[in-house]
Amino acid sequence: MLRHGFSRSARRGRAPALARSWVDTRTLKAHCARYPGASSRALGEPYNVLLYEVGGKQFAYFKLSEPEKWRFSVKVTPERFLELTGQPGIKPARYMGRWHWVTVVKVRAVPAGYLRELVGWSYRHALGKLSKQRRLALTPSATRER
Repeated sequence: MLRHGFSRSARRGRAPALARSWVDTRTLKAHCARYPGASSRALGEPYNVLLYEVGGKQFAYFKLSEPEKWRFSVKVTPERFLELTGQPGIKPARYMGRWHWVTVVKVRAVPAGYLRELVGWSYRHALGKLSKQRRLALTPSATRER
């Protein structure tokens, strides 16, 4: 389905195995939960989403109801937003698109390495919005490296 635009890192010779591997929503949820200081919470009606956040700042979410149950949304850079929304199966996130959030309708349609890269950037962006003191409290080793 997605033939170009996703293997940028693979074209540079990095992690070709990741570019060809795929993940399901269960694996992606586990990946989001592994970040230092990350937490998840489900919001019921009318939102019906499973949020992943760090220090109260969202970095990813899954839709929990139809239509498009388990679609995945993440914040990206403005440049990536333009690149991604031009790909089949990826669209601006409903209500959040104006802040450069994209929705991946089918997680299995996007290579695992690329999804991990997007989640990693979104997590670091959310973490960067916190005060230094708050970052240190949530992620002691990650903050000292900055």
